[in-house]
Amino acid sequence: MNMHSEFLRYAIDLARQNVADGGGPFGAIVVKDQRIIASSANRVTPNLDPTAHAEIMAIRLACQQTGDFQLPDCTLYTSCEPCPMCLGAIYWARLKDVYYACNRFDAAAAGFDDSFIYDEIPKKPALRNIAMHYLKIPEADSPFEAWNRLETKIRY
Repeated sequence: MNMHSEFLRYAIDLARQNVADGGGPFGAIVVKDQRIIASSANRVTPNLDPTAHAEIMAIRLACQQTGDFQLPDCTLYTSCEPCPMCLGAIYWARLKDVYYACNRFDAAAAGFDDSFIYDEIPKKPALRNIAMHYLKIPEADSPFEAWNRLETKIRY
């Protein structure tokens, strides 16, 4: 059995245990130098937090562990293909790569269908099911202007 399969089995075990503990069926780990530095299961319902997906929770913990908001030398192993929100977090964290055990269609068959989000992304913001309205406010750019003037900024 290869290392990737072993790490995926660990993520699957986290997901299975989380179901037994009353949580969602998802688990994720972050690995650096072939060592687990963070792990989490889905905490959406226990934490009353719709962003507490296993991948995001594991990324948060890994960033705290490494003392950095980027994880370019790390790999994420997750029990299921990341949803669009988690995919965004993966790219923002600059992870090296991702391995997953089930795909989005497996998740949909279990009642976790995020295809509606994928369908929303290419739509114009005002035409999405949750309409997003752009309002031009004269001072709206002032935070970006302040950022651009800041000499001590940390780019991400």
